[in-house]
Amino acid sequence: MNALLAQTDCEGQNRANPLAADPLWKRTSTMKSEKVEFSGSQGHDLAARYDGPDENPRAFALFAHCFTCGKDLNAINRIARALAADGIGLFRFDFTGLGLSNGDFANTNFSSNVEDLIAAADYMRGSMAAPTIMIGHSLGGAATLVAAGMVPEVRAVATIGAPFDSENVLKQFKNDIDAIESDGEAEVMLAGRPFKMKKQFIEDARSQNVADHIAKLKKPLLVMHSPIDETVALDHARKIYEAAKHPKSFVSLDKADHLLMKNAADGQYVARVLSAWASQYI
Repeated sequence: MNALLAQTDCEGQNRANPLAADPLWKRTSTMKSEKVEFSGSQGHDLAARYDGPDENPRAFALFAHCFTCGKDLNAINRIARALAADGIGLFRFDFTGLGLSNGDFANTNFSSNVEDLIAAADYMRGSMAAPTIMIGHSLGGAATLVAAGMVPEVRAVATIGAPFDSENVLKQFKNDIDAIESDGEAEVMLAGRPFKMKKQFIEDARSQNVADHIAKLKKPLLVMHSPIDETVALDHARKIYEAAKHPKSFVSLDKADHLLMKNAADGQYVARVLSAWASQYI
């Protein structure tokens, strides 16, 4: 497997790696990086990437990206690189219908995201090793809180800017909800891109009980959230923390934005905290 020499942004466009001069990049420039595919919950081929240290990793982690984003978000690349430097391999993938994965996004929902995560864990179990750490960003964090309880090998769970409930995502297209419910579907703009949303997505989001899964998780939980997050309010982190049983920890991401994009150090900080915290469980 060759070293990863370029990054891909959330739109899927390759560009020169801005971390090339970073000391962390120099430490991990020979890390293993491999593109793979596996079958998702709806039977479609999902695009995935594994990044890890040259030597045998001390743990494997599974990452769930944010709503309508993808596995190649720059912040996730930084997290993968930092974790590799600490001996942890990271497996991330594009949910069905997003990024380079096949399938129709309009036919997906929160439940299918959870099922995609379980399918990813199954693939890891058969091809490398089952994940002992699960990490989720934003809505991917909520999905991780549900899926982690269904992956017995997981020993530590972490969320980044995650909502307490799946219904929170509906506010991103709140002005279109009436049209979707009356017509059955509608095209909405999310992050400057058009997406077809169906009524079933709304109904599925409203039907979830993430809080119940948090209370029954019975796995160490790390909640990371920025106090100035404008996409998912800090109060969601409080509710997740209060619903969870011990052992649990909360880390403030201080001045970070929701996507961890404004400052390259934010993604590296998340990985360093995660690695230090998880080391007692892996």
